[in-house]
Amino acid sequence: MRDDEPVIDPKLLKPYNPKDTEDRIYKLWEDSGFFNPDVCIEKGTIKEDAEPFTLIMPPTNANGSLHAGHGLVMAIEDLIVRYKRMRGFKTLWLPGLDHAGFETQVVYERKLEKEGRTRFGMDKNELYKEILDFTLHNSKNINGQVRKMGSSCDWSREKFTLDDNVVKTVYQTFKKLYDDELVYRGNRIVSWCTKHQTSFSDLEIKDEERVEPYYYLKYGPFVISTSRPETKFGDKYVVMHPSDERYKEYKDGQKIDLEWINGPITATIIKDESIDMEFGTGVMTITPWHDSVDFEIAERRGLEKEQIIDENGKLLPIAGEFTEMNIKKARPLIIEKLQSKGLVEKIDENYKHVVRTCYKCGTILEPQIKNQWFIKMKPLAEKALEIIQNDKIKYIPEHYKKITVHWLLNIMDWNISRQIVWGIPIPAKICVKCGNGMVDLENKISKCEKCKGEVKQDPDTFDTWFSSGQWPFATLGYPDNKDFKTYYPTDVMETAGEIIFFWVSRMIMLGLYVTGKIPFKTVYLHGLVLDAKGQKMSKSKGNVIDPLILTDKYGTDAFRIGLIIGNTPGTSLSLSEDKIRAYKNYANKLWNITRFVLSNIDEVEYEEDFDNYSKKDKELLKEQDKLIEEITKEMDEYKFYIVGEKIYQYTWSRFADVILEESKKIFASTSEKEIISRKQFLLHTLDKILKILHPFMPFVTEEIWQTMKKGSSLLMVEKWPASTDASQGGPIQND
Repeated sequence: MRDDEPVIDPKLLKPYNPKDTEDRIYKLWEDSGFFNPDVCIEKGTIKEDAEPFTLIMPPTNANGSLHAGHGLVMAIEDLIVRYKRMRGFKTLWLPGLDHAGFETQVVYERKLEKEGRTRFGMDKNELYKEILDFTLHNSKNINGQVRKMGSSCDWSREKFTLDDNVVKTVYQTFKKLYDDELVYRGNRIVSWCTKHQTSFSDLEIKDEERVEPYYYLKYGPFVISTSRPETKFGDKYVVMHPSDERYKEYKDGQKIDLEWINGPITATIIKDESIDMEFGTGVMTITPWHDSVDFEIAERRGLEKEQIIDENGKLLPIAGEFTEMNIKKARPLIIEKLQSKGLVEKIDENYKHVVRTCYKCGTILEPQIKNQWFIKMKPLAEKALEIIQNDKIKYIPEHYKKITVHWLLNIMDWNISRQIVWGIPIPAKICVKCGNGMVDLENKISKCEKCKGEVKQDPDTFDTWFSSGQWPFATLGYPDNKDFKTYYPTDVMETAGEIIFFWVSRMIMLGLYVTGKIPFKTVYLHGLVLDAKGQKMSKSKGNVIDPLILTDKYGTDAFRIGLIIGNTPGTSLSLSEDKIRAYKNYANKLWNITRFVLSNIDEVEYEEDFDNYSKKDKELLKEQDKLIEEITKEMDEYKFYIVGEKIYQYTWSRFADVILEESKKIFASTSEKEIISRKQFLLHTLDKILKILHPFMPFVTEEIWQTMKKGSSLLMVEKWPASTDASQGGPIQND
């Protein structure tokens, strides 16, 4: 080094190394306390009366590790939060974990299978404790991974869906629904998984198109059609439309004798307007216990319902010789018997239809009548529809609004009972004699309120979505906690578009019902993270991207900005390692730019209000002002994918390739004014670039800031750069 060369921090003389930086920088942030808005007020980085900005983290399932989708959530949400904090908002990002009821129990059941064990026959309390220990262990790992992503959430306010105060809120909501006659216990058709031995709501079902035989069977003088002959043993009602001319000779309630699977039966004619005359032969038999359409007809007409298939997918004694046979095995044998009796008209071997399957194991779900808890959804949906249709909640992208409205207009009652151990127990007593259900928060009910019969504790747990549907207000301590009064309604709910019905819509309905206010003002929905070929990630395909592997190789900043640039809301994103590698080069470029700037300023100090710029530098400042105004507006509009690309192009193509090269010539000139002007311009520009890039690439920008400012301040609580003329889009923090 020459004697006249400026001395800069030796750290900048080496290539940027994320591994040497990230843990240290995160500790610096966390130790500062600035993730907590109360500390920001206490230390004067924001005003006490600053406008609040709240984002509640979607609770991560505490049953495994973060995947690329979680990485996207953390990248987007931390970007939003860091931006709002720099804009001077009283910013709260509340983290949390979800016990994830059925999902977690399935994961744990796989663990039991590997150990040669099964949950069936295990003591419930013992199983619960094992899953709790498993969950708590995973929670520590997940929190560590969230930190690795640079998430600046307020850990002092972290919540878990099984926290006592959250459970208390869930119970109070259940009681309120019960008192308002919006929750009821009744015998209704549910979707039953024979493998997992639990019911599901309609949203937890995976529809699959399959090709199977379709059978046309002779039922007395009629021909009926079905893909499920195993359900037909109890069919004693034959239904047709009252206006169907083909069957006008038959009267409603008429009895007919016919030969059926296990011998002669007497069937009853039912005329019902729900029948589609164009489908099949326009006539059908009904199996009310095992089909939702048939159930509704039977309910409306007061018809008997008889169970044919048990909870294990085996035929009951009504099936005669087929009793205790698995329905899959029994089906061809039943058809064989019907053929022997001349009761098969024809078989279509290539019938395409949709079957409902368990979204976890692929088992075809068996409709069953179960006595469970249901929420009447239409009254809740009506209030939500009014709010949404009046644009009180903004959807990004906007087409999700139409999707939500359509679903809410056609909503069905919600089965919230789950026959699993892991979850929030339903606080209710069930009458052993009459099946009446009574909500009992204080465990005081000892006799049935209707028949005075003996009662037992409801053994079921709540559907996970019932508790997580209350997440925004439950986490903030509704109704009396100061946080609820300060930070509710929240500002943004950022989550995956695929759970808009599971979660987002239910939060809106329950939030309005319980608090009288919307739970959030904006819904930001991201798409799936796909592999480099645009395929959905799955373990079976072997294409799952582990974010921690990529952050270890290329740095968290590269991974984060790689997820943001090119990622329009609601659209799936193809993520390749090459893309992440390219943004590692960008972090290095920023590092090298800093080294160049600091190497060429000599002893010039950054002057906050420097105004003695050359004509050329004033023109460059106007260009910058225009860019900052555009970027700030786009940040407020949640167009992060555009901002990321703009600041990337400005930093690399404009600042590095053009302005820095031009600066070399200026530094070689004899005009002292131009040299001083350019040095101040470079310092000010680098300052602005670091601030704008910080929400996207927090680690490298903070490391550079600490080097430049010698640890005198934290970039994470610096002001967002304003244009020369005026600030844009909201409060700016205190001076």
